[in-house]
Amino acid sequence: MTGLNEVMEKPPRLLSSQLFHKQGLVEVVLNRSVLAWKETETSGKRGINNISEAGGHAVQVCEIVAVRETEDVQTNTEGKRRNAQQQLYPCAFTVSFVRRTGQHRWRCSDITFRCTNQGLCQQWIQTINEQLSLLSSRPKSLLVYINPYGGRRLGKRIYEQKVAPLFRRASISADVIVTERANHARDHLKAEANLGKYDGVVCVGGDGMFSEILHGLVTRIQNDHGVDQNQPEADLVRCSLRIGIIPAGSTDCICYATVGINDPVTSALHIIVGDSQPMDVCSVHHNNTFLRYSVSMLGYGFYGDVLTDSERKRWMGPARYDLSGVKTFLSHNYYEGTVSFLPAEDHKGNPRDKLQCRTGCRVCQHKHQSEEKPCEMPVKENSDIDSGAAWPVIRGKFIAVNAASMSCACPRSPKGLSPSAHLADGTADLILIRKCSRLDFFRHLLRHTNKDDQFDHAFVEVHRVRGFRFQPKRREAVFSVEDPSETGKRKTFGPFCSGPPACDYTSAHSSWNCDGEILSHAAIQVSVQCQLIRLFARGIEEQQCVSEEPYTL
Repeated sequence: MTGLNEVMEKPPRLLSSQLFHKQGLVEVVLNRSVLAWKETETSGKRGINNISEAGGHAVQVCEIVAVRETEDVQTNTEGKRRNAQQQLYPCAFTVSFVRRTGQHRWRCSDITFRCTNQGLCQQWIQTINEQLSLLSSRPKSLLVYINPYGGRRLGKRIYEQKVAPLFRRASISADVIVTERANHARDHLKAEANLGKYDGVVCVGGDGMFSEILHGLVTRIQNDHGVDQNQPEADLVRCSLRIGIIPAGSTDCICYATVGINDPVTSALHIIVGDSQPMDVCSVHHNNTFLRYSVSMLGYGFYGDVLTDSERKRWMGPARYDLSGVKTFLSHNYYEGTVSFLPAEDHKGNPRDKLQCRTGCRVCQHKHQSEEKPCEMPVKENSDIDSGAAWPVIRGKFIAVNAASMSCACPRSPKGLSPSAHLADGTADLILIRKCSRLDFFRHLLRHTNKDDQFDHAFVEVHRVRGFRFQPKRREAVFSVEDPSETGKRKTFGPFCSGPPACDYTSAHSSWNCDGEILSHAAIQVSVQCQLIRLFARGIEEQQCVSEEPYTL
């Protein structure tokens, strides 16, 4: 390992010993940040030990899962060799640690060191545990909600077989609640849960389950602090409890965008080591009525229509999204409306700067006082595009109006809806897709799956915003001249009308898709609440440090 000697010599050393590992001696060093070991080669001259750099490894203390005394388990073929080892090194301890295997995947690996006596063995175990106890960010007690019906109905099995054993190894206690109905977790968090007992809340399920946890926890915190969520300009109180996500749903967009992979073991290890990733939350209101919170995507038009249609086909399972997507694409509806928004500051970058949000993102760490100011709504709207005002106003016919608080990347769309959106910068990317041909819209959708710039179309514009408002155009009622009794009643039109062939069809309103839930109003006001919650995650790591240790569990 490059620089291993420097790591091992870095003061202060807490412990340093020659221990036995596998078939040879290793020098093992522990300091406050790293546990490192490397092979020693004994030369024939005066028994001098030469340190071999090639056989060295290091693990950050913050990524050690646990340490325990090891009981010897030997097979018949190993018996003689093990007996010889036990005579010289009768005691052993095992260190469990995080190992990166590529593609953002983490695994828990073990390495066992043998000692010459019990006192030395206990000294290593005690000293490592003392260093782990100093890591105050690590959870000791968790409240876990399991959705047994989400995805392929494997949530309970995933937790019991893959997650719970890791929690026990790390000495984390967990109170587990298997939900019995929709919004069970939300309601329990809002009123019943004793949050003071826990260091975090974990959901085992998909994005819908996470949304329940989000709404229950945020609502509980606001109620406890006397904050009225119905006020769009309210200064919401940040949640101190972190949220962990164990992916077990049909869609796990939030986990994928914050960890880089949908893998239960990886997510469990992020929880164990106490990672903390702040995240923005969008509050959605209609007039002075709170509707919902959003952390990933708000979509009006295309994505709203896909969700609305798919809700009628729930019996089909996850396949309903594909069918509804094709049907909505072929319908090719557009909707008239007015969008006004509060632009983000220049230092926040722009959605096309190709600066992706990664671990330690400098954009998310840049804080300004302007983030604490409430978003004031525009007073007037004077033009189709009034870019000179504090809140620019855009009117038009849109196939889709989307707002992404994160990249919204997923296995099907590795780049996501807005590849350069940030998790915790206090902004969202507002994407407006104007009326265009079906072929042009298909080209735009296709770019979600490749490396081309999906915003590089004349009919697409994108803005980084701190808040926005959407108002659908109010259509005049259309009455039938053949039936006067229908006066005052709104007609519902299908995709084909009886008027002249040149007429354009569009239904009166679409619906908003808010993180997979349909909003009850089309006219909404959205404010980005900067870093309102924290997850047990660290963002997507830029470079994968893949270990070659063979001790994968």
